Amino acid sequence: MFSQRRNRNMVEAAFTTLALIYHVTVNNLRKGQRNAVVALVMTVAQAMAMIAGFWLMFTIIGVRRSPIRGDFIVYIMTGIFMFMAHSQAIGAVSNAGSPSNQMMKHGPMNTAVMITAAALATLYKQTFSAVVVLTAYNYLVEPILIDKPLQCYAMLLLAWFSGCCIGLIFLSIRPWWPQAATVMTQFYQRINMVFSGKMFVANTMPGFMLHMFTWNPLFHIIDQTRGFAFINYSPRNSSLTYPVYATLALLMIGLMAEFVTRRAVSLSWSSGR
Repeated sequence: MFSQRRNRNMVEAAFTTLALIYHVTVNNLRKGQRNAVVALVMTVAQAMAMIAGFWLMFTIIGVRRSPIRGDFIVYIMTGIFMFMAHSQAIGAVSNAGSPSNQMMKHGPMNTAVMITAAALATLYKQTFSAVVVLTAYNYLVEPILIDKPLQCYAMLLLAWFSGCCIGLIFLSIRPWWPQAATVMTQFYQRINMVFSGKMFVANTMPGFMLHMFTWNPLFHIIDQTRGFAFINYSPRNSSLTYPVYATLALLMIGLMAEFVTRRAVSLSWSSGR
């Protein structure tokens, strides 16, 4: 009971870590609701509410058909699902638990496990939400045709991973200045409501307006997703390599910042606030 467990080899250590990540991921899925199924239903309801909201907004302003030749709802979904995966990943990772978290007092726990579990819980919820909404629309409303579904899901993974990398940077800032980190996280999530480009088609945007969006990796991801989803759309004003390189750069910055923070953080910081 009082003996400390030690892993005898690297394989056993790897399985121990994976099991720990699994249990923390399940805990993250269940901690918002007493029932895990209710938590998943709420995620689906949130996605459907955003889709309905954008459909209603486009209907009010007089846009009743897709700017791309194809299903209007699929056009909206390609923006909503990427935006939600990106934004939810930022929020989950940025609140994944600092090095001074009480959970870090347990021997096997570390910040890498907490961050990985928070990210995987978000990916699971967003994947489940996308599959349920697309299936329900396909069978209950009208059949849909997605030209390259695997590539579209790869873009969802890229949107999620880029959000995780940005959230890692905000996580590393939080122990130093919690209020500012919270404000910056919320500010970035809010500006992505516009600058993600989910309401626009990059090929139809004028040059002076395009420069306001091209800095955002999510803008390129959404436009490339629409290129994979619609057979009649070929993205010209976005790049697939830019979000990949930007995500790798953000990952390196986030890992270095988190390493410095983990080495310097102290429990006495929070007591002084």
